[in-house]
Parts: sequence; C-alpha cells; structure tokens
Amino acid sequence: MATQSSLKKNPSPKSGVTPLSVLQRFRVLIRTAQRHSQWIERQSGVTGAQLWAMQELVEVPGLRVGELANRMALHQSTASNMVDRLETAGFIRKERTSADQRVVRLYLTDKGSELLARAPSPARGVLPEALRKLDEESLQRLQNELDGLLLQIKNMDEGFGMQPLPFTE
Repeated sequence: MATQSSLKKNPSPKSGVTPLSVLQRFRVLIRTAQRHSQWIERQSGVTGAQLWAMQELVEVPGLRVGELANRMALHQSTASNMVDRLETAGFIRKERTSADQRVVRLYLTDKGSELLARAPSPARGVLPEALRKLDEESLQRLQNELDGLLLQIKNMDEGFGMQPLPFTE
C-alpha cells in the first residue's frame, strides 16, 4: 500500500496533479476499504456492512429498518435483507411495539454485542470512519468535487449510491 509520502510523488510539471495521480488515490481508497472489509469478515465472520449495522444498533438501540438504512445510506430493501441475515445468525432481534404492531425495532442480542466487542475496528469501515472525521467544510468541498467528477461519467446509475460497496456486502 502507498504511504502518504509516496502519494505526493508523481507531480506534473506545473501543478503536481495529473488524472493518473488522482486515479491512484481512488485506487488506494478503494483497495484500503476492500482489505479492511475482507479482514473484518475473516476476523468476525460477518461482512463489513453487517458489522456497521451492528455498530449503529449499539449506538442507537431500537432503530427501525428504514432508520438504519438512512444511517448507512442504503436502500431500505438492502438494509432489510441484511437485517434478516443478521437475525437468522442470532446477532440481532426484532421487536414489535405494543402500541403499533407494524413498527419493528431492532436490537443487538448478547451474541451480537459479544461479536461487536471483539470485532476489528473501525466497525463502520475505514472509509466511512475517515469521512466522519472530516469537518463540514471539507466534506462539502469533497462532495462538490466528486459531484463535478460524476458529471463527466456517462450512463451513470445514481442508485449505486444507495448500495454498499460490493466487497462489504
């Protein structure tokens, strides 16, 4: 993996930035996130996205599936399928409220809490955690620049933004 100092090499004559130097940074980001997710799965037996979901439930017990989906920027159906797998594995439990039986709340089980306690960190994954550490101004600049880049891509499916990275599923 490239170090921060090696990432600063590859300057163009004028600005020090080239399309390829930026591409290299995307590769480092994606591959670092991929390796961390694979490591999570080897160490804990759950996917990176599943571990992230469990982290959200330990921080806010009783989330509904839609709320969990929003906290992870996922389609509700994707989150629902993930919740079903976690429930089948015994890591979370669903509870219906007595007032409205349609409302299902999600909670970690003891087994889920134990797994989360011994799982690698950050539980959310390296990329989401790094983004959480950026200040609002930096996030806004990054989002604006990425939006500009995405405008250059033809036949883009914006629905991809609501799906976990393939290696975290």
